[in-house]
Amino acid sequence: MAQSILDQPAARQVLFHPRRDYQASNGSFRMPDVRLISVQVEPDLCVGGRLYPYTAEAPLILYYHGNGEIAADYDDIAALYKQIGTSLLVMDYRGYGTSDGSPTASNLLTDAIAVFEAVDRILQDHNLAPAQLCVMGRSLGSAAAIEIARHAEKRLSGLIVESGFADTFALLARLGVRVQNADEDRDGFGNASKLSQITTRTLIIHGQDDILIPASDGQELHRRCAACDKKMVLIPRAGHNDLMLVGMRQYFEAIRAFVHGQTSQ
Repeated sequence: MAQSILDQPAARQVLFHPRRDYQASNGSFRMPDVRLISVQVEPDLCVGGRLYPYTAEAPLILYYHGNGEIAADYDDIAALYKQIGTSLLVMDYRGYGTSDGSPTASNLLTDAIAVFEAVDRILQDHNLAPAQLCVMGRSLGSAAAIEIARHAEKRLSGLIVESGFADTFALLARLGVRVQNADEDRDGFGNASKLSQITTRTLIIHGQDDILIPASDGQELHRRCAACDKKMVLIPRAGHNDLMLVGMRQYFEAIRAFVHGQTSQ
């Protein structure tokens, strides 16, 4: 996807809103057991993240956040994942948090694969041996998570897509950038077509009142997903950025059941 339409300035400006993690630079953390993570993705270039371990064998979610967030934003949210018995590894994109470089659509995907391939080393370094390993992506992060699931195949226990998009260029249009004659599979992230090749257990969570990425996108991703074990959870009255808050009980119960291996159609 190098030099793609999505790597051009107009698209990058609406897809990415990077900011730095100033807590990490001064050593101030809200969570006492947070572990700072760094993964080399190119020579002299690393992406950062935060690991929130629960227990050594607890399921682990490798998490990719939305385009206006950084891993440090999950310091408080990680406690809710611990309540459902799950460790969390939240990774940043280039230019976000403690990461080097600048984000593009192309390096978002290639870096996600590099991070996944480094997960075993990260787990060993922190004495973790999770019983389940899932990947989760929220909003823009859905592209990273789906790319990892396509690459990892049977090495993953599950894929969770939160507020994910099925059509990259419809999303760009809603963000004010209209691209003529673009083909989703050739020029976009291709989330839906990738899911049609993915048989990993899949959970899709979406806000019923999401305006930025409509619930129909989540429903299309669920329809296209090739997994036999797949579930769609629509949170009533929830939008794009308040989904977890509005539907907290339903949201975390769905994730808890999924990461602990409970099958539900």
